[in-house]
Amino acid sequence: MTDSNLTLLTDFYELTMMQGYLKNKANETVVFDAFYRTNPDGNGYAVCCGLAQVIDYIKNLHFDKEDIEYLRSLNTFDQEFLDYLENFRFTGDIYAVPEGTVVFPMEPLVKVIAPIMEAQLVETAILNIVNHQSLIATKAARVCYAARGEGVMEFGLRRAQGPDAGTYGARAAVIGGCIGTSNVLCAKMFQVPALGTHAHSWIMSFEDELTAFRKYAEMYPQNATLLVDTYDTLRSGVPNAIRVFTELRDAGKMPEKYGIRLDSGDLAYLSKKARTMLDEAGFTDASICASSDLDEYLIDSLKTQGAAINSWGVGTNLITSKDCPAFGGVYKLAAIKRDGKFIPKIKLSENQWKITNPGNKTIYRIYDKETGKIRADLIALVDEKYNESDPLLLFDPIATWKKTYLEPGTYTMKEILVPIFLNGECVYTSPSVMELRDYCTREKNTLWEETKRLINPQEVYVDLSNELYQMKRQLLEGMGRRVQ
Repeated sequence: MTDSNLTLLTDFYELTMMQGYLKNKANETVVFDAFYRTNPDGNGYAVCCGLAQVIDYIKNLHFDKEDIEYLRSLNTFDQEFLDYLENFRFTGDIYAVPEGTVVFPMEPLVKVIAPIMEAQLVETAILNIVNHQSLIATKAARVCYAARGEGVMEFGLRRAQGPDAGTYGARAAVIGGCIGTSNVLCAKMFQVPALGTHAHSWIMSFEDELTAFRKYAEMYPQNATLLVDTYDTLRSGVPNAIRVFTELRDAGKMPEKYGIRLDSGDLAYLSKKARTMLDEAGFTDASICASSDLDEYLIDSLKTQGAAINSWGVGTNLITSKDCPAFGGVYKLAAIKRDGKFIPKIKLSENQWKITNPGNKTIYRIYDKETGKIRADLIALVDEKYNESDPLLLFDPIATWKKTYLEPGTYTMKEILVPIFLNGECVYTSPSVMELRDYCTREKNTLWEETKRLINPQEVYVDLSNELYQMKRQLLEGMGRRVQ
């Protein structure tokens, strides 16, 4: 997965368009924005993820001899174009929102400024990488929110849609808030905790459950978490686990971490009964881990029912984002550079949410100065300047009568699009996955609680600057006259 040349990870029409641009001498510098229109899962926000893999992709972008010979065999591309591909490299600029940042619809997550042949080629791979990892990171953030600060382990590899999805999805899940993963390859590649207990087959391979528990605890004295539901949770599993813990305590060999795992049945009822049994035996610090097709709604329900669970293993519904399997990011042309100036471009649609925002833009995040919480995001043209000592008037770009006036000194602003590549050279160093996880935690803390709730969250406003709004309005009016 790490050594593959991903240059041909693109849609065929990107290459046919590139040849068309070459034939028509139309390789002008352009601006493309990668953004999304709707938060997944009905969430109040998304978590941007996948930038490190985008960087690796751009750094290694080239057509090797086998690629060119394959393209030649398609009888679609002429020799001039194939000669061009032999020396192809990315020479443009890329700006992006750092991984782990909370983001909202319609704002650019990645902005590409490059000759159009280069900008066109990278569309598919950027969307593939960012869409997938942002989807899983967002799902993980929801699951971790439902767990209310208790550890969530990513357990989904065997149900993921292939090795890449399982490994990079686990990476994204950790960035979104999981404490680690069962995926050993992901743990190795990204230096994240490898976590897990044992399977039912371990118990079944021994003559009896008690012996299986004893052997496991003997081999793993640092972390003895015993799966107690193979035969009968309350009449066999939990009593046998307590017996093993008692033997370890009497021998002065108590593990640093120990507890039980429930993988079936009524998790609320069983966990409460098991908690009582463990406490009465003196094992008040024993953890109770639950798995069994969990998602954020079931975890939230179990918490509401008072389930005595303090550790969660979440697999299928997290790694596949089962109830919302696609992120929906798009990549749209926003400007073309001519005579040293960016000429704004806009895509029209009968659906107002599909009308794009034109021009070379950036994003300012606006925080409440007293609480540090996000008040709004402001999409503005790159040459606009703002001063926190000035008042700031925000307005909804669709319902323009909805306005928010911020007094000087009551807010702070931060530009969240940062340079990643300049003139084809990478100028950004990606943090480690665990550093990104910590950063994402801080980012989620800038959200109001109303925005984080699982159902019907409060919307965070994404507004346009007045200058950008007027540009968009003039383009819409001009295009309307042209269509008539």
